[in-house]
Amino acid sequence: MENHGRLDIHNRITADELASLLRMQLKALEDDPKLAKLLPPLMVWGAPGLGKSTILRSVAEELGIGFIDVRLAQREPVDIRGLPVPGEDGVKWLVASEWPRDPKSRGIILFDEITAADRSLQVAAYEFILDRRLGELYKVPDGWYICAAGNRTQDRAVAATMSSALANRFLHVEMTDDVESWIKWATAHSIHPAVTGFIHFRPSCLFNQEGENLERGWPSPRSWERVSHMVKQFGDNNVSLLRKVVYGLVGNRAGVEFMEFFKLNATFDDVLEMMTDPAVKVKIPAEADRRYALCSAMTYLLWRGSDTEDEARRLDGFFRISMQLPADFATMAMIDVMSSAGGRDMAKIAKVRSHPSYKDWVAKFGASMTSRMERG
Repeated sequence: MENHGRLDIHNRITADELASLLRMQLKALEDDPKLAKLLPPLMVWGAPGLGKSTILRSVAEELGIGFIDVRLAQREPVDIRGLPVPGEDGVKWLVASEWPRDPKSRGIILFDEITAADRSLQVAAYEFILDRRLGELYKVPDGWYICAAGNRTQDRAVAATMSSALANRFLHVEMTDDVESWIKWATAHSIHPAVTGFIHFRPSCLFNQEGENLERGWPSPRSWERVSHMVKQFGDNNVSLLRKVVYGLVGNRAGVEFMEFFKLNATFDDVLEMMTDPAVKVKIPAEADRRYALCSAMTYLLWRGSDTEDEARRLDGFFRISMQLPADFATMAMIDVMSSAGGRDMAKIAKVRSHPSYKDWVAKFGASMTSRMERG
């Protein structure tokens, strides 16, 4: 317990920082495969629902490399070591087919929920994780980076202590519930704007275990992602049932707040009309929650035009509305728009920066943008 406490203080890492670390390690392996034995495997600690495995999977997808998710607690030791088969010359071992064979391949192998696995399974994984091999039968290709993820014993989740022999070989990081990083991820992955707008407005609701019934729904990045799916599925067709679904995902307290936000700010049609029709008067709401909803709706709708011409109209509308927002909201909207372009879609980012109104926007809000970026 004390060890985990020290990790909380010294090894904290945001989702953005975790993604950057992964890219750096994978780039090092790509540039020099001989580093495979020198780079320590990565152990990501964190409370359940923070999206640890989601970040790893997203980086693999972004880089176009393989991703193998091994839920260690759901396996048997034979799944890791291989299956013994008697033969004429003695016992031979058949190694699982899921392990990568191509020596030129690249990817991430994640041993998820490693702290929920009993000691026999951890021991079975030792050789694979620490030596990147299974005896003389199998060797992990050099382009694959080995990671693990798990919950801490204080998280009130299923978590066993990790043996010192295994722990001493890992590079340990502690993932935190960073709102800004999650918003960037959410806008790049089409999370419903009602959810991103609400988390902008009530950041403390992104992750909370205090006072929650942890045997039922409670707010976490994972559960808010699921709320997004449900809102898209239900729309406003059956708000009464949607309310119960939301409560079942994030609990009653966060659920009540979200549904009030959702009810007050279901303005997609109005926002789209403002963005696409210059004749429609831009109306900036006075209430903070509605401004968050407006900005989130603009971000969500911007890149969803039916064709190039429609997208251009939406971009015109974004700047027309943004120029009338207070500085903090205009800055937030611009950051979210860049994130909704995937962060690395340079063509979309170029469209924003080459727009005729961009220079006017920078002249008006550039100082606010710089100040916000410096604050992190």
